[in-house]
Amino acid sequence: MKNPFPFRAALLTVASGLLSVVAPAQNRPQPQAGQAVSLTQVIDLALEQSSIARQAITNRETSYWQYRTYQSNYRPQLALQGMVPNFSREIRLVTQPDGTNAYRAVRNNFADLAVTLSQAIGPTGGQVYLSSAAQRIDDFSRDERTYNNQPFSIGLSQPLGRYNSLRWARKIEPLRYEESGRQYVEERETIAQRITELYFDVLLQQVNADVARQNAQANEELLRLGKERFQLGRLSQSDLLLLELNLLNSRKALGQARLDAQNAAVSLQSYTGLATDALQLTIPEATAKLTIQPEQALTQARQNRRETLAFRRRLLQAESDVAQAKGTTGLQATLLANLGYTNSAASFWNTYNSPQDKQQVSLAFSMPLVDWGRQKSIIKTAELNRQQVEQTVAQEQMTFEQSVVTQAAQLSSLREQLELSAQADSLAQRRYAIARATYQVSRISLTDLNIALAEKDQARRAYIAALRACWVAHYRLRALTLYDFERQQALAAK
Repeated sequence: MKNPFPFRAALLTVASGLLSVVAPAQNRPQPQAGQAVSLTQVIDLALEQSSIARQAITNRETSYWQYRTYQSNYRPQLALQGMVPNFSREIRLVTQPDGTNAYRAVRNNFADLAVTLSQAIGPTGGQVYLSSAAQRIDDFSRDERTYNNQPFSIGLSQPLGRYNSLRWARKIEPLRYEESGRQYVEERETIAQRITELYFDVLLQQVNADVARQNAQANEELLRLGKERFQLGRLSQSDLLLLELNLLNSRKALGQARLDAQNAAVSLQSYTGLATDALQLTIPEATAKLTIQPEQALTQARQNRRETLAFRRRLLQAESDVAQAKGTTGLQATLLANLGYTNSAASFWNTYNSPQDKQQVSLAFSMPLVDWGRQKSIIKTAELNRQQVEQTVAQEQMTFEQSVVTQAAQLSSLREQLELSAQADSLAQRRYAIARATYQVSRISLTDLNIALAEKDQARRAYIAALRACWVAHYRLRALTLYDFERQQALAAK
């Protein structure tokens, strides 16, 4: 017989693994103020310490215990039931031996205790049980005590023609649990992608502040040189005023850049929980130059992403809803059977002497004769909902696969744009250095120098933007496929 609980051993491993993920996060030290940190360091720290990463762990643990709850429905259940004491003192209408009714003072205690071992029957939705029960009645008015004992009883409760929730749960719940595992990995990659975006937002503002600081220093030097030339009559007053204006604008840009950098750092800090306002973010290296075929990315996405399981689960859920609609209409019947022993005596131990056989068989049913199309309407509604789910799943699957193919195709193009931006940045830096040196010997105009300065700053920002696009696309593709193409392994297997 096939093992109905294939994940049982893995579940305990998952639970201990989740706890081991949380524990070291509390001991990992925070980066010190002024310390240079890289993108991967920020991501690793945030995945261990941020509240949003812990929410992902909590969601994973919740799914684990939900799956344990599902498994317990197929295992034997041992229960103790009873009512001790059940004392009453009242005047009650009592039927007399001659058939008449009369009010009599009643003072008694009824105690009931039973132990039941039950086991659900998954394929049929029924239940088989073993039980042992004992009752005791104390009649204080007559000073009498009576025991009723059922030392052994075996029974069966079997619905007929009804919806079997156990059968459908066996198909749906394992998919739901495996889906939650993939969702956990996907959430971590999505967090890494968002951190990358915020990281480069801060980095861009820090680069802007650094560029503004360099420009302010350069403009101070140019203004000093311009004043000397103005005194010698080699520079017009208009150009001197332009140099002063450039210095004021550069100082203004420096103040705004520092303010923007602080605001961006606050956004990153609130998301990651790190004190990033005092950190110096380093510019990451370019992403690995990989050639990823869209078909390869699509294959990995189908194997690793939760959508593949979610689509199957939703279709099964729709089928389950149709079966439930059919199982709650038409003929409803329940077969009850019970076999055991019973006996009554004034002494408890005497109830075990010569116990009597006990048998019970019953079939309760209900079937509508005229419902004015109610059954047909319920079933038809469920079938149409199933059809709508099939159409929605087909459309979502197409959209998802298209996004994977598009992202994989764009990755190489973004990598080429990054290389071109790096070359442009290098050329713009060199051109500005030459233009500045040339201006100092009065061989180019101030206008040409300002153009070179603007192109230098623009090229630097364009490079950071291209680098940002590559890293975001890198983590976006990882999240879409749950696959590390650089290491050639599935992320879920880490």
